[in-house]
Amino acid sequence: MALKFFMFLFGFGLTIISCTYIIFYLNLLSIGYNFFEYVKFITRRIECLNIFVGMFLMFITMVDFGGKDEFYL
Repeated sequence: MALKFFMFLFGFGLTIISCTYIIFYLNLLSIGYNFFEYVKFITRRIECLNIFVGMFLMFITMVDFGGKDEFYL
């Protein structure tokens, strides 16, 4: 249970950091990049791609894959 909680927090942190970088890189649009160049740029940056890792970790921790029945009080 505690491992799932910390995995969720780690995934949430990665997602927040990635979204922050994506928003920071929006400044590229003001210096002459068009939208397609912006998307191409952020898909090549590892800090922006961590959003998928973070969402995957959060999804894995929230879904019950039919293991033993656990009762949460």
